[in-house]
Amino acid sequence: MLRTILLVLAAALAALLVWVGMKPATYRVERSAVINAAPADVYGHVYDLAKWEAWSPWAKLDPNSKVTFEGPTSGPGAIMRWAGNEKVGRGAMAITDAKPAEAITIRLDFVEPMEGTSTVGFQFQPKEQATEVVWSMTGDQGFVERLLCTVMGVDVEAMIGQDYERGLANLKTLAETAVPAAAPAGPASPPAPTPPG
Repeated sequence: MLRTILLVLAAALAALLVWVGMKPATYRVERSAVINAAPADVYGHVYDLAKWEAWSPWAKLDPNSKVTFEGPTSGPGAIMRWAGNEKVGRGAMAITDAKPAEAITIRLDFVEPMEGTSTVGFQFQPKEQATEVVWSMTGDQGFVERLLCTVMGVDVEAMIGQDYERGLANLKTLAETAVPAAAPAGPASPPAPTPPG
């Protein structure tokens, strides 16, 4: 009886390992939203890492998290590091490329709760009087990571996708309610002439 149980367990384990081995070694998460603002205006909220706190889906998960910057806070070379609770973990992201009002590429390095490196991209496409923002993340997922996600029932695409949807909703609200710069006041118009009679 014991031998039969062990054989069944061994077969189940082998099947699990084969199944995990057949899963893709790379992943991609992508979400998009249409924001009623100009591409340059939306781009500015993402291009400056110091502005992420206002819309990031992770900013409010740990009020005691520590965020630091290296070099400038915006543009290629800007680096932001964070350390917080188990919900936000610890890591860093650095802007590696940027095309004004068009695209931003970021290198994302996680340290905790699990080490890994991903490439994050933002695309800003004009859409009539609005902007379509596409937020994506791609990376490699080793066998151990795939095994852990399978055993724990973690769907990376769905999990990160929910965060991206929440972040894009925050960004939409922020960009659409931003007060545009006021136009300089011109000279006062002369009073209209009084009609005769």
